[in-house]
Amino acid sequence: MTSQPSLFQGLNDAQREAVETVDGPLLIVAGPGSGKTRVITHRIAHLVHDYGIPPYRIAAVTFTNKAAREMRDRVARLVGTNANSVTGGTFHAFCGRMLRQYGEMIGVNRNYSIYDSDDQLALIKQAEQMASKDPQRFPPRTIQSIISRAKSVMMNSQALERAAADYFEKTAAEVYYYYEELLARNNAVDFDDLLLKAVLLLENNGEIRDLYQQQYPFLMIDEFQDTNVAQYQLSRLLTGPSQNVCVVGDPDQSIYSWRNADIRNILSFQSDYPGAKVIALEQNYRSTGAILSAAKSLIASNRMRLDKDLFTSNADGDPLVVHEAYDEEEEAAFVISEVEHLVRSKSFNPGDCAVMYRVNAQSRALEEACLHLGVKYRLVGGVRFYHRREIKDLLAYLHLLQNPRDAVNLGRVVNVPPRGIGAKTMQTLQEWAQGQEVPLYTAMQQVAAAKNSGQTPPVRLAARAVNAISAFVSVAERLMGFAQTVPVVKLIDLTLQESGLDRHVRESDDSPEERWENVLALRELAQEFNAEDPPDGLASFLERVALVSEVDSFEESEDSLTLITLHQAKGLEFPVVFMVGMEEGLLPHSRSMESESEVEEERRLCYVGVTRAQRKLYLLRAFRRGFMSYRGPTVASRFLNEIPAASIAGASDGSSGPYRVPTTRSARVVTNDQWRPAAMAAATPSRPSLSVGDSVRHNTFGEGVVLDLTASNGDVEVTVEFTGGLGTKRLLLSFAPLEVIKG
Repeated sequence: MTSQPSLFQGLNDAQREAVETVDGPLLIVAGPGSGKTRVITHRIAHLVHDYGIPPYRIAAVTFTNKAAREMRDRVARLVGTNANSVTGGTFHAFCGRMLRQYGEMIGVNRNYSIYDSDDQLALIKQAEQMASKDPQRFPPRTIQSIISRAKSVMMNSQALERAAADYFEKTAAEVYYYYEELLARNNAVDFDDLLLKAVLLLENNGEIRDLYQQQYPFLMIDEFQDTNVAQYQLSRLLTGPSQNVCVVGDPDQSIYSWRNADIRNILSFQSDYPGAKVIALEQNYRSTGAILSAAKSLIASNRMRLDKDLFTSNADGDPLVVHEAYDEEEEAAFVISEVEHLVRSKSFNPGDCAVMYRVNAQSRALEEACLHLGVKYRLVGGVRFYHRREIKDLLAYLHLLQNPRDAVNLGRVVNVPPRGIGAKTMQTLQEWAQGQEVPLYTAMQQVAAAKNSGQTPPVRLAARAVNAISAFVSVAERLMGFAQTVPVVKLIDLTLQESGLDRHVRESDDSPEERWENVLALRELAQEFNAEDPPDGLASFLERVALVSEVDSFEESEDSLTLITLHQAKGLEFPVVFMVGMEEGLLPHSRSMESESEVEEERRLCYVGVTRAQRKLYLLRAFRRGFMSYRGPTVASRFLNEIPAASIAGASDGSSGPYRVPTTRSARVVTNDQWRPAAMAAATPSRPSLSVGDSVRHNTFGEGVVLDLTASNGDVEVTVEFTGGLGTKRLLLSFAPLEVIKG
């Protein structure tokens, strides 16, 4: 065994131990910013260089294409030209390749389509029609969520029906049955099927299971805390007798239960793999001491975790800034003002700063502030590139060329550009096809064949519709022939020309130049698959596009402020982070307060946000906020009280006092004693006793008269008419710095 000393340079003791541990099950508990990607890639290089393991016999699986791409690039720098033969990628991509190769053993044709969320929803609506269910009473998105959850725990429609707790779930099971029938009819799978069917393939075929275990004697899984039951079962099936499985993750960063991730997978790893070695990566290289101290104190309140003691050799840095604005508009204005201040001071670029929030709706006020003040920004999770109309249309054509049984994508493009094939015609065709038990495209072929031979079409349609169908089939057949013989980029060009989609996009009434640029961007992406032989290049390209996520396309930019949800921010880091909406009902979210486990996940989400920050962290809340048809006073997030006062600007003594809303640049740092009364109101003896008609003074709004006092969530809402043209304002007594004016 030849040692490569350079592989271990710069690794700390725990990292080196993790890299050198190659035999048997290994759990690497990797704290945020602890260099886990470095460990994974160096461990792969160690296996190749020092143990002589061929790269193609190592499988490294993660959750996003972005993470997989970074892993491949780093391995390439360490291993060299052989790096590409390491099987690295997402769970879904790994399973997709498996099904393309062996799926026919369980009835999955290798030319299957992968349906995205919108396609799934369209199919569920059809399934509800087949089941005679009212979509108003049984919302398709809710049914979609129930089906996804069932698939994630390996339940088919029969199992879901047996386990149904109520009539709604029984109905979902019935729709699930028809949904599966429609998927099979369309030769399509959804995202959950990629995992579910791969597990079924390995469970039911010992020969294929042995083949994969022998092919990949070394298995590495990143972000293990985010695995669901199906992914966990897949990892067990891929692990051979040697049990050389290495999983990397952090229970404290498990934030995707709504995607059916199960934190118990990582918490129970040691019991499922007796004798597993556990190594904790505890040194944080990302954040300052003040930020890390806040994160440690915050997450310590959780029970469902594996102990680790994070530390850093970084300087303590600036303390955290906690700020309360009056409402979401003032909150957004403060963020933009602070970003401009940081840029003017030459300390940071706009691209160094990110604003993170719990729900997408919070971006509205931030976007408006950016637009009003002329600040360039980038919204992660807005209208996604692959969901743009022109991109969906072109991809639908390509899906149809690969899989003519795909009725969903056929329905999308059959009249794009408009060619006289209306909804009524398609419905008639669909009903006839179902009665004949043939795919929709086959029905169209039969209509075209009858027309071309001078016979009466088998379906009763208007002559204009028959001519249009015949013309469409002619174009589709020609393109399907090209799909078997030409590279994918050439196929895209031919599809645009033959279908008329190029002219349709260029002559659009809505931003034609921008839409055409999007088409060209997709064409450029396809270049990567141009070297593959037809039709494999098309299949690989469509699979890559289907499995892309919003974060995969995130690229750093010096001149744009980033607006992003906390969930999307996982895996990223920024020098400056603003976390807005630190209020009960937002973070933690109102939907997550029914159980302690849900609150713990919200705390983990807050922890993820805090640990994205490298040098500066701002925690903001609004005194009043309009959200989900509610507008009124808010209560400070409990998570603010779990951050040590010593980490917060101006709060070293942890004292409490009257709340003051900062109104000038000199007051932009809000101290601990200005927000902690939210949780301490009941214990504050200085809380004034008020009556209607009392004259009061407010630190910011000046003098006024109490008009009304109303009980509100264990507090008192005070309505005050202020002088000086400020008008009427409603204030919570526990927050409001009101002083009674005597006499």
